Amino acid sequence: MRRRKKPGSKEKLLSYEDYLCKEPEKYKGRWKDYFHEEKLIHVELGTGRGQFITTLAEMNPHICYIGIEIKEEVLLRAVEKAVDKGLKNICFLWCDINKIHDIFDKNELSRIYINFCDPWPKKRWVQRRLTHRNFLEKYKYILGENGDVHFKTDNEKLFEFSLNELSYENFRLNNITFDLHHSETNDGITTEYEDKFSALGMKIYRCEGVKRN
Repeated sequence: MRRRKKPGSKEKLLSYEDYLCKEPEKYKGRWKDYFHEEKLIHVELGTGRGQFITTLAEMNPHICYIGIEIKEEVLLRAVEKAVDKGLKNICFLWCDINKIHDIFDKNELSRIYINFCDPWPKKRWVQRRLTHRNFLEKYKYILGENGDVHFKTDNEKLFEFSLNELSYENFRLNNITFDLHHSETNDGITTEYEDKFSALGMKIYRCEGVKRN
């Protein structure tokens, strides 16, 4: 089914010039220049409506955050949250995650968050999963020393797949939980999807994969 776009979303999104980086490829290898700060850079792939990343940015002013999202009407909601909070350590990219290697250079990031991505359940779609080894190879390249991937999902099969892929790509697995909201590793920072799934009594799966040097 074709996604129905909300009229005016594109124009309004593009108007937020202080929060939307329109030509991210120009900052490959120099994102610290964009932020005018020598800080760690954390990226969320598929930032959605932005509850997760704007909460992190508000709590951690010593870190710079970048949220990537392809759906403009959804990204607009995230940008509006950042504006409402007056955040200075965050920006957003309206682009395809498949182009991540054109946006970030080797060792440029400290952390990548992947939250509730599309599970692409059919076998012929497996390479589209954001935890597929082809993507993980790209993440390893742009993550710096001891950089890590934090992954959350409500899909058990995708989680098991992701654990295997992370291991195959030689990431060190940390803090694996099959029921996050009943785990000591739960930090309480949630996404909109997470709140919805948890309210329905669904389990949330989470792990961290640390790049080996």
